[in-house]
Parts: sequence; C-alpha cells; structure tokens
Amino acid sequence: MDYVKGILCGVAAVFIAEFAYFWPLLRGSKATGMAALVGGLAESIFSPTFWIVGVLLFGLFFTASRGSTVLRVSLFWIPTLVVSALGFGFVGLCTYLFIRFRHQ
Repeated sequence: MDYVKGILCGVAAVFIAEFAYFWPLLRGSKATGMAALVGGLAESIFSPTFWIVGVLLFGLFFTASRGSTVLRVSLFWIPTLVVSALGFGFVGLCTYLFIRFRHQ
C-alpha cells in the first residue's frame, strides 16, 4: 500500500504543480490551438519552479498520508483522489479528441 500512496502522491503533485504553473500562462497567452497548449506544457516541465512546487506538494501529501486519521483524510485522500481523477479525465479527453479528429 505504501507504493500506491507514493505513486498517488507523485501523480497528484505533478498535476497540481502543472496547473499552478500553467494557469497564468493561459490567461495572458494570445496563441491558439493545440501547439500552444503542448508548448506551454513542455515549457513548464523544464521549469525549476514547477519541480520545486511538485516536490513540496509531494512531501506534503506523503507526510499527510502517514499522519493521524483526520490529517490523512483531509490532506491526502481527498486532494489526491480528486486531482488524480480530474487529471486523468482531462488527459483521456485530450487523447480521445486527438484520436477522433486527427484525420480531419
């Protein structure tokens, strides 16, 4: 179970760090299309700010997963499951749209 908690912490930390880093870029961006989206995502992956936020969130989630029951539920299970479900849903939606419309 410790491996699953670690993986869940990592996935949630990456999704939250990506959203936190990428959201301000979307507000001020004048670029359109999938190339702008992919370029922004690739830019954030190489940013040290993204990795610092990701590591700090991973530490918070992993520490909370080993704490008391209230701390575990409020700072680990709820945020990690919600963020992971929404993140994988978004990735699945983008994959579906890419496969559906790549021939047009």
